[in-house]
This record gives sequence, structure tokens and C-alpha cells, in this order.
Amino acid sequence: MQVLHDAPLAPLTTFRLGGPAARLITATTDAEVVAAVREADDSGTPLLIVGGGSNLVIGDKGFDGTALRIATTGFALDGTRLELAAGEVWTDAVARTVDAGLAGIECLAGIPGSAGATPIQNVGAYGQEVSSTITEVIAYDRKARETVTIANADCEFSYRHSRFKAAPDRFVVLRVRFQLEDAGGMSAPIAYPETARTLGVEAGDRVPAAVARETVLKLRAGKGMVLDPEDHDSWSAGSFFTNPILTEAEFAVFHARVAERLGPDTAPPAYPAGDGHVKTSAAWLIDKAGFTKGYGQGPARISTKHTLALTNRGGATTEDLLALAREVVAGVRDAFGITLVNEPVTVGVSL
Repeated sequence: MQVLHDAPLAPLTTFRLGGPAARLITATTDAEVVAAVREADDSGTPLLIVGGGSNLVIGDKGFDGTALRIATTGFALDGTRLELAAGEVWTDAVARTVDAGLAGIECLAGIPGSAGATPIQNVGAYGQEVSSTITEVIAYDRKARETVTIANADCEFSYRHSRFKAAPDRFVVLRVRFQLEDAGGMSAPIAYPETARTLGVEAGDRVPAAVARETVLKLRAGKGMVLDPEDHDSWSAGSFFTNPILTEAEFAVFHARVAERLGPDTAPPAYPAGDGHVKTSAAWLIDKAGFTKGYGQGPARISTKHTLALTNRGGATTEDLLALAREVVAGVRDAFGITLVNEPVTVGVSL
């Protein structure tokens, strides 16, 4: 277990932003993770869990406490059952399952970060969410002071949300278990329209899992959503805002605002979200509010490839990023009456 003092955190994040931690511990086993968490809890020291750093916005002043970087490894495949250590690189794990001929997470290729973060956010993209394949999450419960196994039904998964996100200071994910599908090397049914169009198939069709994975990687790369040190569009947290979910009444009011601003023939994106709710597109809202690709004058700007990503063009500070985020939130609210919610976790700062 490595311990550093006054340790830079920016290099551990995909934004490459943020000040140092008073102390940084790198844990490579579950036992080291638990020991570090218990030590912090026993001493009353603030604790920041760091995985792949793809969902963190750390303040310029840094973190006055212990940052615990989870660097555990473990990829265990038993038939169609998969267990991943929390520190496993997610996109590498997806590639290995596809190489093994299994389906279920192939459309989640290219998502940066670690396996342990996937249940927290209920990571999803291109028609798949981890909640559909996760069977159990093994976590350290800081309240009960013991390691627990939490079944899928008890994870309280919803859109970009879970029991773990709802109680961020309680659980530290150690391992995640998945049930995948052996479809003879074919993918799960293609659910996302853009993916189906790109593949030239109908929604619900299957294609070779490797083809589905490569197609998703190309789609993500075209939006700056695959990490590339040379591409500042990928110096981001991916989608910075979640897609708003509105009641039918709220959507009707929003639709009227759209007609007033953009004309009666303009129809905003609308997707059924269950129980009388409608999901619309944050990217569409941002664009139609006037924040187009590449928007911004300083070192923090909207991606040149996707309006939903805020990026560090090099030399930005966290405050630069937050100023841009606040401008976008205010602009969308003024234009359409909807307040966007940030997806990344903020540390020492807020919108």
C-alpha cells in the first residue's frame, strides 16, 4: 500500500484538473482498501474514493483529507458469470468479455473509469445499462463496519442512479458480479437507434459482439468520448449533464416553451421514462439554448465534437470549468425552464 503526502490529484482524473490531496493512499487489495477506509473513519479524516477519475471534478484547492485510490485487480470468468475487482479498467474488461464470445456489456465499450464505479452511476450507453447484467455488488459498509453482498434488487438502480450514489459516504465498492449471455458470439439485441443505423440493422437484431463493440468505439471516438491524450475533446468527464426526466405535465410546459422559442413545428426529443415521465435530451437543450460545439473563449470549452461534454483545452482550472458549466445551466434554464444536473461528482466545489 503506497502512501504519499501533498499528492497531486489532477493526473488521476480525466479532466486533469484539481489541487492535491493532503494524503494519497493507493490500495491494491480489498484488505488494503478496507484497512484504509477504517483508519480514516476511526480518525475522523475526510475520505475521497478515487477509481478511474472519469467522473470527478476536484476543486483547485484540492482535498484536505485522505484520497484512497482503488487499484485492485481481478477478472474472473466462470462460464457466463463474471466477477471484477473494483480497480479493473472497465473498457479493458469489456474487451475481454467480447473476446470470450459473451454478450451483455459490449455496447458499454470505451467508457472510461473503473469497474467499481459502474454500479454507483448505473453506467449506461448505446442501449445498455450495467443494472441489466449486475447480479451482486460486494462492498464495504462503513456504517455496519463489515463487508456485505448486495443483490441487484437491493441496489435500487434507476437512470444514472443507485443505492450507492444515494448514500455516497456509506458504501465502498470492492467487487462487482455480472451475469452475461452466451449467444454464440453474437451481441445482445441492438437497442439504440443510432447503433442500429450505423450497423445497418433493425432494432432488436443481433450482430457479432465484436462488431457491436467496434462500432460503439467508433461512435464514441467521433464524439470525443474515448480517452486520447492528444485529443482535448476527451479531457472531460464524458457527458457532463444527465438527460432531464420530466413529468408529463412538466414536459407539456417545456414543449410550449420550445414552440415559443423555436417555432410550432419544432419537436423536442422525447423518450418514455416510465410511470408518467418523459426523458428529453440534455445535448439538444444545450445546443438549442445557443451553446454549440466548441463554445467558449477560455481554456475550458464545450467539446468540438459533442455539446454534452465540457472540456479542458489545456491549462484550465476547475473554476474555469465551473464557470462554463454555470453559464450553460443558466442559459438552458432561461431558454426552456429546465435546470440541468451535473453527472460528475464534485469535490470541494459545486455548481
